[in-house]
Amino acid sequence: MKCFYKILLISILIISCKGEKKTPVVETFISSVTPDTTIIQGSVTLDTITDSKYSFKEAVAGSGAPENIINQLELIEVVYLSTDGKIHKGQIVTNIAIADDIRELFSFMLHEGFVIEKAIPIIRYDWSDSISMDNNNSYSFCYRDITYSKHANGMAIDINPRFNPLRWKINDNPNQPAGAQLDTTVNGTLYPGHPVVTEFKSRGFRWGHSFTKYYDDHHFEKAHPSLSKLR
Repeated sequence: MKCFYKILLISILIISCKGEKKTPVVETFISSVTPDTTIIQGSVTLDTITDSKYSFKEAVAGSGAPENIINQLELIEVVYLSTDGKIHKGQIVTNIAIADDIRELFSFMLHEGFVIEKAIPIIRYDWSDSISMDNNNSYSFCYRDITYSKHANGMAIDINPRFNPLRWKINDNPNQPAGAQLDTTVNGTLYPGHPVVTEFKSRGFRWGHSFTKYYDDHHFEKAHPSLSKLR
């Protein structure tokens, strides 16, 4: 194992000397390291940074959701490349029906070198999606009026809301979160044809970019297939 890490470090240093970007390093070596391995500035350690470690009961406490909604939810662990260039571990509360999709999508984003700043259950923000969005937090479940939001039963997920703000199409209302601007040169930002957008769509998710009144570029949602497989 020590020999492996020596070879890995030498390889990374060679690539760094050639002026390669950080993303190819992540793409090249992420499949070779363990889930507890972190890539930090061209070196490898065994310290994955933990952003969230709630129990399921803690993560849904105080949501106001009825039992039939809570019974549809699952707390999953996800691993991602964060804005500090390090590998982080977070959590997503989501619907059981899309839990496998979310796990696999986070794995896809990690292998793509796509940045996720943080993934923390919204209870951390006292169930305020506006505060969570302002903090660029990626999340799925947040109970509200289920007739207009698939977040209410965990069938939607927001990815890097500050990098991918809601922008109005039909008037000059301010972007949400407040002050956020779209800059497609920033890693973690989505745009039509982006590999992450394509992967979401291939799994049956609708992208908020197609909404009538605004570009909700951080938002992906999926129709609930059936309640038959839910616990």
